[in-house]
Amino acid sequence: MNTKKEIIIGFLVGLLANTAGTLLYIVLFSKLGIEETFIAAIENGHIGSILALGAILNLVAFFLFLKMRRDYRARGVLIATLLTALAILYYKIF
Repeated sequence: MNTKKEIIIGFLVGLLANTAGTLLYIVLFSKLGIEETFIAAIENGHIGSILALGAILNLVAFFLFLKMRRDYRARGVLIATLLTALAILYYKIF
């Protein structure tokens, strides 16, 4: 398969895993709804922490792709994780 396509697939899986992890964390541990939790997190400066906890599911996707010997897809998940880290850094600084 095409290398760029494999990386893009991994990147999309990484973004979906991060989104799913974030929503799962909110549903399991927040007493507020999803929208209210995001608003409260932004107001209190905790959005970076919520995104970081959501990125834990990227570990599962990353190691699953490595086990399946889909190295370029694992690379895409890693890029998505780095993008999340940069977003967290942006929220912490600004």
